[in-house]
Amino acid sequence: MMHDDPEDLSGYQAYNVLTPNVAYLRFLHASPNAPAVDVFLNERLVARNFTYADFTHYLPALPGRYRVRLFPAGRRRDPLIDRVLTLAPQSIATAAVIGMPQALSLQIQPEPKLPFLPGRLYLRFAHLSPNAPAVDLTLADGTVLFRNVTYPATTDYRVLLPGTYTLQLRLAGTDQVVLRVPNARLRPGRFYTVDAVGLVGERPPLQVLIPLDGNTYLR
Repeated sequence: MMHDDPEDLSGYQAYNVLTPNVAYLRFLHASPNAPAVDVFLNERLVARNFTYADFTHYLPALPGRYRVRLFPAGRRRDPLIDRVLTLAPQSIATAAVIGMPQALSLQIQPEPKLPFLPGRLYLRFAHLSPNAPAVDLTLADGTVLFRNVTYPATTDYRVLLPGTYTLQLRLAGTDQVVLRVPNARLRPGRFYTVDAVGLVGERPPLQVLIPLDGNTYLR
């Protein structure tokens, strides 16, 4: 359900004005080995057969309280998640389905509106791997971008220069690399979240997803 090329903004032209009466919410399925799910916002089906490591598009909604229910795909009984969310006017957020299949929860990642900085980008990190220890997100030369991040935390954004980076997840406070991500191309004027998902030493394996966040184009 992700946009085919998250670096190509042409498909987002319909979302380039964030009106006072609209909030935007997308979902991320980050629960390893959990089944595909159908997602309901109140009584409206907003995602069908939604599978692990996938994102929905940002869904526009009027501000207010919403009942979010996730059912195993094709079923309408015994929701896996049943939670009420409040969407504020002009807010943008990602709702991540996290945890192991027997204990799913919904983690909300607000996406604050920050000023665009010429020739810069914003990056943050979300630790969504339920069996991974605390980690540092670093560059290949050891520069620490985010330190001692524990499950299921999401950091604040930090400003970076654009470029093609090798990112590394290291056990917090050590040089031990648990995941290496080469050729991460980060462009100016964008907001990114590095989502660590999957399992350490099990399947599906630990990996990162680097979506383009909505505050890039929802203005």
